Amino acid sequence: MDDEPLNEKPDLTLGYLAKQDLYALSVSDLEERIASLRAEIARCEAAMNDRGSTRSEAEKLFKF
Repeated sequence: MDDEPLNEKPDLTLGYLAKQDLYALSVSDLEERIASLRAEIARCEAAMNDRGSTRSEAEKLFKF
């Protein structure tokens, strides 16, 4: 189990990243950033898929 406490508010890092000047980053930095963002997108999609299957199972359970 993760020992890190859950945040009540979403992390605003993405808002900060959207405002960051990309011209200050090297091509290597940009490639690393893209890889990190793709990994985060995959993690979010997996969480959405998991919630979707949980919801459909709950709907089956409570369907009259």
